Amino acid sequence: AQAFPRALVPAEVGDGAVPTPMLGQDEQLELLERLDFVVRNVVELRKEMEELRNSLQHLALQIVGEVRSHLEETQRVTHRRRFPFSRERSDSTGSSSIYFTASSGNANTDDGESEGGYTTANAESDYDRESERESEEEEDEVSCETVRTVRRDSLDLVPEDEAPLSLDSSLEEGLGQLLEQADRLHSGDERDRREGFQLLLNNKLAYAGQREFLWRLARAHSDMWELTEDTDEKRFHASEGKKELELALQKWDQSAECHQWFAILCGQLSEHESIPRRIQAGCDFKEHIDRAMELKPEDPQLHYLLGRWCYQVASLGWLEKKTVSALFEAPPTATVQEALQNFLRVEELSPGYSKAGRVYIAKCYRDLGNTSAAALWMNLACELPGSTKEDAESERELEEMRSVYNE
Repeated sequence: AQAFPRALVPAEVGDGAVPTPMLGQDEQLELLERLDFVVRNVVELRKEMEELRNSLQHLALQIVGEVRSHLEETQRVTHRRRFPFSRERSDSTGSSSIYFTASSGNANTDDGESEGGYTTANAESDYDRESERESEEEEDEVSCETVRTVRRDSLDLVPEDEAPLSLDSSLEEGLGQLLEQADRLHSGDERDRREGFQLLLNNKLAYAGQREFLWRLARAHSDMWELTEDTDEKRFHASEGKKELELALQKWDQSAECHQWFAILCGQLSEHESIPRRIQAGCDFKEHIDRAMELKPEDPQLHYLLGRWCYQVASLGWLEKKTVSALFEAPPTATVQEALQNFLRVEELSPGYSKAGRVYIAKCYRDLGNTSAAALWMNLACELPGSTKEDAESERELEEMRSVYNE
């Protein structure tokens, strides 16, 4: 009887115990099923705990590896900051830019030695050893900088309570060359913009504390968003660019460029989001465009972006309007007339600014019922070449509008 639960065994009469009735067959089956359910859950819980423990161990090893790699890279960057330029070699036939280290020249086959009696390779080796010795003397300083770097998760910005990162004359001159080259590549074709993005990314560790560098890096992420067709890559670039500017705006709220590209990246990041998130992103977009226009009221691109926002809000569908009303006590509003005023302002500031801008003007006049003005601006749009992907999309809209007007 002791081998079974007492509730299943009747007690003998006269032994002073209270008789316990036997469970019925249905009750026994139900009890066994419950016990079996508990056992299965305990087994599954044990498996999940084991998987969780293994995952945590793997994650810990991964974090340790990444931190170690980050520390080593930071120390190498410190060496480069102290000696930003390598010794010029007489046999170099590659680019003289300080942003590229690979040489396209052939290897020197001469047996001649340098002034000091060493070959070029030996001279560079001595230079490296000298750098390493001086680096060891500054080990404590490097370690402190490394700790601050890891705590900030990246070399993006110095903390508010620390002085901003200052550049020596050589690095400052290099930054000017870098920004000029980045602007030139941004204005080029697809290959140039990809090269510009890689150029900025390669120099992030050296210049990530500089405002002019940061917003250009975010702009390059926006370029990559436009160039790729993969949804995950688009989301990655928009997210990374936005993160760069979130940190930058904490320190440089007076930068029109930071606000402008933050707004653009908000819009790009929301492309594949749900309706509520797109609406929230639209509100963020408007807030930062307004702030940028306060700082640069004569910038045609800002008026163009605001015009697009007004036109899209004015053209919201029934479902989107209901969602806006449900999410916001004071939902954002705009009219086609407001959009038109901004697009016309673009033409005042920079006539022929873009093909897409003139197509938008034609669409606004069409929506307002002014067919003659719409036809005029369609003809003006045809005069401009298409230089961007947006211009190419506008060209298709223009053809559809012209076909309707010609019917």
